[in-house]
Amino acid sequence: MPSSTPPAPDGPAAAHPSGTRVEHRIVVPPHVPMVDLLGSGDVVLRAIESGFPTIDVHARGNEIAVTGPVGDVALASRLLDELVEVVESGTRLTPDVVTRSVAMLTAATATRPAEVLTFNILSSRGRTIRPKTVGQKRYVDAIDASTVTFGIGPAGTGKTYLAMAKAVQALQAKQVSRIVLTRPAVEAGERLGFLPGSLSEKIDPYLRPLYDALHDMIDPESIPKLIEAGTIEVAPLAYMRGRTLNDAFIILDEAQNTSTEQMKMFLTRLGFGSKMVITGDVTQVDLPGGTPSGLRVIEDVLTGVDDVEFCRLTSTDVVRHRLVSDIIDAYARWDVSTARPARDGGGHAHGAGRGGTARRERPRDTRDQREQGAR
Repeated sequence: MPSSTPPAPDGPAAAHPSGTRVEHRIVVPPHVPMVDLLGSGDVVLRAIESGFPTIDVHARGNEIAVTGPVGDVALASRLLDELVEVVESGTRLTPDVVTRSVAMLTAATATRPAEVLTFNILSSRGRTIRPKTVGQKRYVDAIDASTVTFGIGPAGTGKTYLAMAKAVQALQAKQVSRIVLTRPAVEAGERLGFLPGSLSEKIDPYLRPLYDALHDMIDPESIPKLIEAGTIEVAPLAYMRGRTLNDAFIILDEAQNTSTEQMKMFLTRLGFGSKMVITGDVTQVDLPGGTPSGLRVIEDVLTGVDDVEFCRLTSTDVVRHRLVSDIIDAYARWDVSTARPARDGGGHAHGAGRGGTARRERPRDTRDQREQGAR
């Protein structure tokens, strides 16, 4: 840990008049390269100053001086202490890491940035997979602690990717003997019957995101062998019916597109020595009209059931392009401003089944009819 001098020699922050500027000096340990801490071209240093616009940061040798209002200086100094610890762990600093660390510190969470950013889940193919936000760290901890974990949140929050990393970790550690990955094959505006190819080829695009994540975590050349041996199974949700899955790490992705009956069917596949993670985004339901989402109601159903954990991720946990978080927040504001009720697929307000009446929709075409139409 770096050594430092206090922001002022005469007492705590409360002793300083409002607007008083103080200086705080941090001595970086000699084994921590300053270029790793400050970034190439001082990009990390500039990110620190952007996170705290009222402060000035100057580095000379292995000493960093932080000057500004006492409160911001104290936070910025804590940030630098955390970043030194991150560098010591071998994690590369980027402006994004700084931005996330600033968010954790200013949110006054009990979890330190270094605890999140140095928590290794899986190292594979020259890269290490770690949580990047406090919410993601809590989600990973819940997967470790519970037999059944629900990860609910918007796109880009790492729900499926982190669950996949935990599954591969469990397989490598021989905690389970196989991984089962499944998704409901529900159209998002398209009809399966009008897509080219066999039924298997029609379903494959729905499972492609799971294959993509596997390729990030496992040698691509070994994936076909693992699938052929049954060590890894990627299949539509319908293929789970009638099975008992023992000694497996089971992930249900896109669970917002399950009906209540499908959700019950999936959860009751749980066998001895297995763990389940169910992920989904209740704001992106593609179910046909009148079908309630099983993910919307499951928390009410399982209230009071032990060994089941619900983790809710938010726009602050988005790890895609910065605009994704802004877009999610913009849609949330728009929903509030237009007073739109939460809806299941087909535009029916959620909760209509509890005392409300839903119009019965015309049955959808059967699979054979859809395939015949494709011909």
